[in-house]
Amino acid sequence: MGKKGKKNNRLQLIPLGGVGEIGKNMFALQYGKECIVLDAGLKFPDEAMLGVDIVIPDTSYLLEQELNILGVILTHGHEDHIGAIPYIIDELKAPLYGTRLTLGLLEAKFMENPFKNSDLREINPDQSLVLSDNFKLDFFRTNHSIPDCVGVAVETPIGTVVYTSDFKFDQTPVDGKITDYYKLAELGRKGVIAALIDSTNADRPGYTFSEKEVGENINEIFRLSQSRIILATFASNIHRIQQVIDAAARYDRKVCVVGRSIVNSVDISTELGYLKIPEGLLIDTDKVRDFPPGKVALITTGSQGEPMSALTRISQSEHRQVHIQPGDTVIIAANPIPGNEKLVARTVNNLFQLKAEVIYKPVSGVHVSGHASEEEIKLMLNLLRPDYVIPVHGEYRQQAGCSRIASKLGIPEESVFLTKPGNVMEFTDSWGRMAGSINAGRVLVDGFGVGDVGEVVIRDRQMLSEDGIVIIILAMDPAKNKILSGPEIITRGFVYVRESEDMLEGAKEELAKTMDRINRQKIQEWNKIKSRIRDSAANYFYNHTGRKPMILPIIIEVPPKKEDKK
Repeated sequence: MGKKGKKNNRLQLIPLGGVGEIGKNMFALQYGKECIVLDAGLKFPDEAMLGVDIVIPDTSYLLEQELNILGVILTHGHEDHIGAIPYIIDELKAPLYGTRLTLGLLEAKFMENPFKNSDLREINPDQSLVLSDNFKLDFFRTNHSIPDCVGVAVETPIGTVVYTSDFKFDQTPVDGKITDYYKLAELGRKGVIAALIDSTNADRPGYTFSEKEVGENINEIFRLSQSRIILATFASNIHRIQQVIDAAARYDRKVCVVGRSIVNSVDISTELGYLKIPEGLLIDTDKVRDFPPGKVALITTGSQGEPMSALTRISQSEHRQVHIQPGDTVIIAANPIPGNEKLVARTVNNLFQLKAEVIYKPVSGVHVSGHASEEEIKLMLNLLRPDYVIPVHGEYRQQAGCSRIASKLGIPEESVFLTKPGNVMEFTDSWGRMAGSINAGRVLVDGFGVGDVGEVVIRDRQMLSEDGIVIIILAMDPAKNKILSGPEIITRGFVYVRESEDMLEGAKEELAKTMDRINRQKIQEWNKIKSRIRDSAANYFYNHTGRKPMILPIIIEVPPKKEDKK
């Protein structure tokens, strides 16, 4: 069990994101009025969030409680772990701790958008970090699909909490840096009160394959192919990019990097020494045509079918410099993230129509996950031996899968907390429990607006997308409450006007009758007048079309002429 706690003090763990969904990972660990934050990521919107760019965690609780936030600990450089930083860091006013590559990727964000608070502090996995008497941090190296990943062990007066972040056990990592098994075992020997466990692949049996196996398959494709090779992967997957570069160098191909995000990632990783590129291997996009197809390889973004990514634009023949040539070998080195299947399928279909050879199926061996499967989760739990288990980073079905894995190891069901954003977990020296919840929803980011798009706006956008809009314009004399002109009806996305003229004329007649009733009832409040107009039009259009467009009445106030006042 954990250490003896200070009297009347409890350790609270609050997921602000990262549970029951994919993305926007963020966890608050609070003791008294002191708090640390573990990761601050974003997620991309689903199809129902019309027009929304990204989704970030709601940090209002941290601000309302006036907590002393000692630091934001960033475990690695993926967007779902650091992507919210630009939108929250000025409010949190806390230093940012991360490994060298993680901070390098953050610095690139700060160069694009300077922020008042950019206090970046590098952490060393081999050194402890003391933030206060209540929070002492130790780190352990993990393997994932980006270099420089760490897990965090937080020693508190109540006990030690371990956050694995994203991990897998790769025995042959590309960079040769294996997981710190010794540190994990030592943590387990000393005692872990609670462990936040990556459950993304908890529903997959066995082990996750090594990234080196992808390199072997990529190498074989390069050896056999006589055509131009275009490989799409995540911009942050530096290990995979390194293996493509190694294969290209081995078979005498030049490499062109296409796509702003992946170009930035390659530049930063090369500058910091995480990516080794032989001199003269890289070429600019406008030089690709100077080489025979069998002597060129392109690395690009778009493995998830993102609409504005390089591969998507190439597949639609809309890229300014790169065009598919019949016989090109296109490798999509990623599995679709849930929700992106249709986008990926559309890109693949477009590539086949352009006569490209596309390697995209999971069985093709050009992608492996960066997350632990069932047997690796068992190993992590056996090393840590936590009193309580909190599955994170997965959808609810994966969290439930992690709970089943814990049960197989003899961990009681009541010691596994399946949580949602905002759930509060409390720990003392003798017990842990679910202890209510706080407000911790989602914040929608649309353009420069952070949080100004809420559920009401989303519903309006859905209504507009489904049934369109009808604008009703009236000019009125406010003194006599009399219509001077109109109603004029403008529609967009509702009906084809040329074929619906009779119906729209009928709507005008119905609205004129409504105004007569309003005059007879001597209704003066314009809000009530607009409401009556809206209801009348809604009933009319529903009875004639079965649709419910958004109806927007606009009343223009026309002052009376001077002679009318005499």
